[in-house]
Amino acid sequence: MTKHARSSFLLTTLVAAMSVAGVAAANVTNDDIRADATNNSQVVTNGMGLQGQRYSTLDMLNTDNVSSLQPVWAFSLGGEKQRGQQSQPMIKDGVMYITGSYSRVFAVDAHTGTKLWQYDARLPDGIMPCCDVINRGVALYDNLVIFGTLDAKLVALDKDTGKVVWRKTVADYRAGYSITAAPLVVDGKLITGVSGGEFGVVGKIEAYNPTNGELLWTRPTIEGHMGYVYEDGQPVEAGISGGEANQSWPGDLWKTGGGAPWLGGYYDPETNLLFFGTGNPAPWNSHLRPGDNLYSSSRLALNPDNGQIVWHFQTTPHDGWDFDGVNELISFNYEEDGKEVKAAGTADRNGFFYVLDRTNGDFIRGFPFVDKITWATGLDENGRPIYADDYRPGAPTESGDAGRQVFTAPAFLGGKNWMPMSYGQNTGLFYVPSNEWGMDIWNEATTYKKGAAYLGAGFTIKPLNDDYIGVLRAMDPKTGEEIWRYQNPAPLWGGVLSTQGNLVFTGNPEGYLMAFDSRNGEKLWQFNTGSGVIGSPITWEMDGEQYVSVMSGWGGAVPLWGGHVAERVKNFTQGGTLWTFKLPSSAAVSQR
Repeated sequence: MTKHARSSFLLTTLVAAMSVAGVAAANVTNDDIRADATNNSQVVTNGMGLQGQRYSTLDMLNTDNVSSLQPVWAFSLGGEKQRGQQSQPMIKDGVMYITGSYSRVFAVDAHTGTKLWQYDARLPDGIMPCCDVINRGVALYDNLVIFGTLDAKLVALDKDTGKVVWRKTVADYRAGYSITAAPLVVDGKLITGVSGGEFGVVGKIEAYNPTNGELLWTRPTIEGHMGYVYEDGQPVEAGISGGEANQSWPGDLWKTGGGAPWLGGYYDPETNLLFFGTGNPAPWNSHLRPGDNLYSSSRLALNPDNGQIVWHFQTTPHDGWDFDGVNELISFNYEEDGKEVKAAGTADRNGFFYVLDRTNGDFIRGFPFVDKITWATGLDENGRPIYADDYRPGAPTESGDAGRQVFTAPAFLGGKNWMPMSYGQNTGLFYVPSNEWGMDIWNEATTYKKGAAYLGAGFTIKPLNDDYIGVLRAMDPKTGEEIWRYQNPAPLWGGVLSTQGNLVFTGNPEGYLMAFDSRNGEKLWQFNTGSGVIGSPITWEMDGEQYVSVMSGWGGAVPLWGGHVAERVKNFTQGGTLWTFKLPSSAAVSQR
């Protein structure tokens, strides 16, 4: 290297270091995390608040001026890994943190879109992600950016440099485990679930010390498995999930029972409870496992200090359709008969919306949020489904032939899948991204083999309508009434954001980020991002202006598992871009 070249290199390095230092974010504290839902200058939790309401009190951007919302920069993730971008961005002190497909993490200057650093996990050849190579985001704590990988590791990175601080193996990827959800930090505990229910793994929720990766407690989510807390690094038995084995599982099937809490969870400070959902029981063939099969397809409330299951609510006992119960359980309060009700709402894959008492898990009410449900005729007074037996696929014959095929709605990808809904504090409505589809499904013989798919079922997904599949709905949780809807030709697969400015944001696979009036569903603005939007939008305030950011990049489960639906969307463009928009200060006006 010549003297001139060496000087230029040193100068470039110095300028880059000064640039990074100039936007370095302060460490994220427990107080920052607790205040995230009300601090409009940051987003440091998945869900824009520990309760996961995805609601912003900002109203500079509103129904009067959203037409002036404009892009200010776009950051490309680069390379050939351009698919399945489901991350929710985080932002702290002018630095944005995102994950990309294939277990990558990026830090970006939120003012300019300049990349500050990038981390690429070294993934082994044998990873077995069920539903694409996606990742849904990071957790921020202290000076760390923490995320899960497709080979079931937690990785903590220095927030200013992207260098690895610690790395921890959570489970064996060779058995089918992976991690796709954003971890959660509650009062200094890093909490994660795992994916892998299609491979007969046993789901679990675990807490770690976020500063060093030390395991604090582990709670299996299938009945019969022992939980542990760790004292001085040593496991101490903390009780069997469900009290004992074989209460709701036949034989040894509880040992490979699935129930993976693959979407992660939220936390309610008012009750000091973690809320996690659990996935399908394994195998899908329900005739092999008579019984309720706890705690699959359920919502669990856990003590964050030790992982104890405080209460559970099972949305689909003896699930025979892959109606995972992982969908987010969102805390909200409302008035009824002059009293405040501490409730929680969830829109299940099975097509029913449930309102629960979040202090004890009691069923308050439930109602359909999709147009067609065939597998059940309704819910009883305790919220248990009333099965329509003719719509459960039949058992395989003794000679090995497949069982009776049925057409069931919703399809196994659900009336709502992973894509998070939003609760509008100003309207009292939930904004639910949903889909109208059904499936032919039949059961087959199967046996468990470590690391192999463990389904015992076949299926083909079909649209229920010619002109639309996706439906964005505004639902009143107190009455079950649908207030408004927006119908979309392709399935909806991205998250929802609502604001005090009476706006609802979401994206579609056609590539548009869209804004609606939260009161009546009128579409007020849209922008074509160039690829399908299946991430979760955020909004925040910086330098006196309101910004909106979202990931763009088509992929996920629909093109992989969608049957006839996949044919409809097969020509959609893949991508990998982080888009950021703002309302110029000159356009900010008061809400009329």
